[in-house]
Amino acid sequence: MYRPLNLQEIKTLELRGCSSENWSSIEVRDPFCAGRLRNVKFAGNVQLGSNDGFTYFNEYISKPSGITNCFVKNCIIGDNVFLSDIKVLANYRIGNYAFIENVGNLALFGKTAFGNGHEINILNESGGRELVIFDKLSSQIAYLLVVYRHNPELINKLKLLISEYVTSRLSTTGTIGEYTIIQNSQQIINTEIGSFCKITGVLKLQEGTVKSNKSAPVFIGEGVTAENFIILSGSKIDGGAILTSTFVGQGVQIGKQFSADNSAFFSNCEAYHGEACSIFAGPYTVTHHKSTLLIAGMFSFYNAGSGTNQSNHMYKLGPVHHGIVERGSKTGSFSYMLWPSRVGAFTVVMDKHTGNFDSSGFPFSYISVENGKSVLTPAMNLFTVGTARDSKKWPARDQRTDVEKTDLIDYNIFNPCTIQKMITAARLLEHLYRTTSDNREFIYHKGLYINRLMLRTSKRLYELAINLYLCGEIVKKLEQQKLNKIEEVKEILRPLKNVHHSSCWVDIGGMIALRDNLNDLTESVITGKTDTIEKLDEEFRNIHSGCEKYSYSWSINTLQEVMGIDINTLTKTTLTELVSTWNNSTIKFNKMVLKDAEKEFDQMSRIAYGPDGDENEKQADFESVRGKYESNSFIAGIQKELQNTEERYNELLKRIEKLPG
Repeated sequence: MYRPLNLQEIKTLELRGCSSENWSSIEVRDPFCAGRLRNVKFAGNVQLGSNDGFTYFNEYISKPSGITNCFVKNCIIGDNVFLSDIKVLANYRIGNYAFIENVGNLALFGKTAFGNGHEINILNESGGRELVIFDKLSSQIAYLLVVYRHNPELINKLKLLISEYVTSRLSTTGTIGEYTIIQNSQQIINTEIGSFCKITGVLKLQEGTVKSNKSAPVFIGEGVTAENFIILSGSKIDGGAILTSTFVGQGVQIGKQFSADNSAFFSNCEAYHGEACSIFAGPYTVTHHKSTLLIAGMFSFYNAGSGTNQSNHMYKLGPVHHGIVERGSKTGSFSYMLWPSRVGAFTVVMDKHTGNFDSSGFPFSYISVENGKSVLTPAMNLFTVGTARDSKKWPARDQRTDVEKTDLIDYNIFNPCTIQKMITAARLLEHLYRTTSDNREFIYHKGLYINRLMLRTSKRLYELAINLYLCGEIVKKLEQQKLNKIEEVKEILRPLKNVHHSSCWVDIGGMIALRDNLNDLTESVITGKTDTIEKLDEEFRNIHSGCEKYSYSWSINTLQEVMGIDINTLTKTTLTELVSTWNNSTIKFNKMVLKDAEKEFDQMSRIAYGPDGDENEKQADFESVRGKYESNSFIAGIQKELQNTEERYNELLKRIEKLPG
């Protein structure tokens, strides 16, 4: 309960250099120590919490709670708060145990939604794909807003849902959460800051939300400027970063003078040194280099090489073009792409490409330049140690510690989306091989040249990965069930009736989904059944949680279509063949990865080691730094997987052999 100041407290405050327009507008909560305030000027209505305790700057340093050298207007100050040397503190609610020191202006003017509802021109700098940012935005909701412009009913409904949420966030009072620390900062205007946040040395935070909390605190450091922004939990913005009209998702790290304009960075992105303009940075987009510019592109699980660059205009209609780089791709040093272009999943792009191309139908490829031509080498990135390592490193590098994860993420490199494209690619490669004259060196396809001699090889590599995945789905299903008789096995393996091999899969901001399920969701939004942001998020989570059963059903139906196997007429022999195909494909795949890994330990890799010694010293120097091939943890993991595959295969064969009939 708050109470008015008594005459003795007013006298004590005045003796300590404090003043007020009207002392009767100041209320306090006991225990209140007037002697802990000095040189404070009050204006408007102010409520002061109890202040007989200490406020911790960190786990080692604390200061007596109180207020010194501040102008405070229309504020509610929590219990045991430390406020010192704040030029203007106006229209804020300060949480318990907050520590704020040496700040220019910490104020709210007028009515604001704290960055919620601000539109950014994403992908297309000239507009047309505006993304409305707010503090519940996920990569999936953003994907619909940005990509589904062909469905104006959906876009209008989504904007309405967001508008209703934004209206609920409008306020004339800001909040600084409990245990938050703000130090040595210049301007914090119309900004909502959550609990357990640490802000030090910022130049300006204006019109934004920092959604920090105890389980996932946010850090904003030296020299940072941010305007019209949202920063979600667990993120770190530091090193003079400049954010303008930018959304920052959970567990994101931005710093080292990086600048971002009209861009969105979703979970676990890392952005240092370079520049981003109008990009959709899906989960795990990484750019670390000074000379790198990402502009008007959509990325996810992406790694940008130094000097990576794109052009989004042709000096005619202005910057109206954009590009899509599908999940898991990389660009080599000083690579360049002319938008519009589209890069297939898990593809490596090297060199400078001055023509538009579309490799989305050929995942796991290399794209390079030969004699001025953009050359595609399909499937060559399937069995590299880097690709195999990527699938294991992403889950381990999830920086999100918040209980509630905003973005929904699927990590597997082999999934219905990539497998579906490989099936189509394998058929196209076979068609091109059969219809292309033997005297042609290259085949031209969607802006890219493919060496005719690679057609059959690439097809076989795709087929190996397809067999590994599709048969692997049957293996997982069988391992989870008791096998008593073949009729029961057929029932166990039977797919859902509403999922067919022709069902289309899509990658929506890092989450794999059936297009039919996504269509159901969009229809639910249009008809008004899904009428809040919370319900929309729940619908996405339902799709995500059901992905495994839909993936399995699609895999079984696709297996029947690709291999001509009918579950209804399944025999022990056919079942054994499927399990054997999985075993052989998995072993061959892993051995190819290991073969590629050997290059990291061969003679050429040791060139720069032991420069002053003989071969023995060079070898010893290399091993002391890099270790040995056989003791490398990743290689040991692959070898262990090979052993486990054989054990799983033998165990499953025994169980199949015991089936009657």
